[in-house]
Amino acid sequence: MSGRFLGEEESRLNRPLLSRGDRVLVTGASGFLGSHLCQRLIQCGLEVHAVSRTLEGAPSENPRWWRVDLEDYTVTKNLFENVKPHAVFHLSGQATADPDIRHVLSTFRSQLLTTVHVLTNASEIGCRRIILTGSLTEPQAGQVDSPPSSPYAASKWASNAFGRMFQSLYQTPVVIVRPYMVYGPNQNQKKVIPYSIQSFMRGDQPKLTSGKWRADWIYVDDVIDGFIAAMLAPEIEGLTIDLGTGQLVSVEAMIRQIIEIMGVPIKPQFGMLSGRPCEEVRIADVEHARRVLGWQPKISVYEGLKRTIEWYRSSGPIGAVMDVDCD
Repeated sequence: MSGRFLGEEESRLNRPLLSRGDRVLVTGASGFLGSHLCQRLIQCGLEVHAVSRTLEGAPSENPRWWRVDLEDYTVTKNLFENVKPHAVFHLSGQATADPDIRHVLSTFRSQLLTTVHVLTNASEIGCRRIILTGSLTEPQAGQVDSPPSSPYAASKWASNAFGRMFQSLYQTPVVIVRPYMVYGPNQNQKKVIPYSIQSFMRGDQPKLTSGKWRADWIYVDDVIDGFIAAMLAPEIEGLTIDLGTGQLVSVEAMIRQIIEIMGVPIKPQFGMLSGRPCEEVRIADVEHARRVLGWQPKISVYEGLKRTIEWYRSSGPIGAVMDVDCD
């Protein structure tokens, strides 16, 4: 998406939500999605304020980096009073689908507590749009009695419930976007796609689950396009919008395609790791996203994997990764 995108949207809408030079706050800006999103927002001519708890980027005017722990309400309030953002993307928080009990308190604090702090302060400042991120792992509409599959899924479910409450009770302009199985350059090395690519680059056999689990895989650039559309689209407050392709592909099929693109003779070791309990197969409602955002994915799995592999090849291999998050 070019830097002219914002201007094109401004000509289409009578009263655009955002104009060039407006301030956008991105939490979790040093993460996979956050880093890609910040670059796109800058290309759109916006003033980006990038928030990270542990990692701060190089000093610059755009994005401007803020090292903030959003679990601290007072610090979060000071951040919002200083920046006075016109829009907020809340992407921060611990992200793991591991069901281990040790993740309960940390995901509660980093996901649910920070979301409530962000929603409260964004409401008081009067932001024009607050975008929360859902997860494909959380219970879907019509499944309210279905137990979440992990502490992360539960925290996302509760966080988005607070988002809907703020929108309903206080008219806070909240939109929830739910990215499905995102992959692409600069992803956490424990995720199955970068882990497998890096293993093949080193000449190693990646150790994987059975590979039978199917997911709706979507390339990161398509997801960022969806984020931008959700930032600008009028009259979508209160909606939850899926960002996926509407197609299911197994982990094994993804790995086989990586092998084909890379042209390596290495055989992956399927069945070496245990799958997770209660892991459901879910597919994005692409038609709803097309209808309310005018958005649809453009990049095929083959092309997305090709771009990802090229990026990792240009970046060079890293050392072996332990505790692989293979689904």
